[in-house]
Amino acid sequence: MPSPKVFHERLSGKVAIVTGAGSLGHGFGTGKAIACLFAAEGASVCLVDQQHERAAETLTLITDAGGQAFISTGDVTDSAVCARIVDETVERYGGLDILVNNVGISGAPGRLEDIDEASWDRVIDVNLKSAFLMSRSAVPKIVARGGGAIVNISSVAGIRSHGSAAYGSSKAGMVAFTRELAVMYGRDFVRANAIAPGHIFTPMVESMLNEKARERRRKIAPLPLEGDAWDVAAAALFLASDESRFITGTCLPVDGGVTEIAALAAYDLVQQ
Repeated sequence: MPSPKVFHERLSGKVAIVTGAGSLGHGFGTGKAIACLFAAEGASVCLVDQQHERAAETLTLITDAGGQAFISTGDVTDSAVCARIVDETVERYGGLDILVNNVGISGAPGRLEDIDEASWDRVIDVNLKSAFLMSRSAVPKIVARGGGAIVNISSVAGIRSHGSAAYGSSKAGMVAFTRELAVMYGRDFVRANAIAPGHIFTPMVESMLNEKARERRRKIAPLPLEGDAWDVAAAALFLASDESRFITGTCLPVDGGVTEIAALAAYDLVQQ
């Protein structure tokens, strides 16, 4: 889908942190799209990325459009860095309402005997531990504002087998972690929900898949196309906004229906 052009100030006055807000190249990864859409909807946004230059274009896009944002660099697998990012955001904008745990890597492919321990640990740390560390620092600040929203970016690999043990396990953990947050902090009016993207075309995916693989993705789902970062951003906006005030603990697939397909149905779709 194209970048949304009509905005309704659905996050007016809100303060958000988006991890992984940079992007490879000049395309739109999910974090970049989420940050830009949140800013367009009125939020002040902390753009978190390990590399400043990756978030610089996101910042330029936001500020050129009249939005509010700043960059905070650091490794979100480090608890001290996570605490510092939250403190910087609160100091600059006066509070915190929304946390989007988006940062993630693929990594550690293959069968178990092909995965070394360090690679496994790295995927779990980046994809899951970072969400724990960021949430641990952010939740007290969100509670202090009277509540807010946490949006965790999981994957269809977290609810269906993906053929990648470390990645799938980390994303399944994200779904479970989201449920725990929802139950622990619901009485504080903190909502926690996850998004499970699938078959989303981003700069990272472009570097990994050839056209033949992309065509297979388009054929296997009920909706015969690929999604993009704006599809994920639109879902994140809904879950971060007051429009989802009575929704917590859920995992929303943004996948063209691929997780609803049984094996024989998928075969029939591919033949069509």
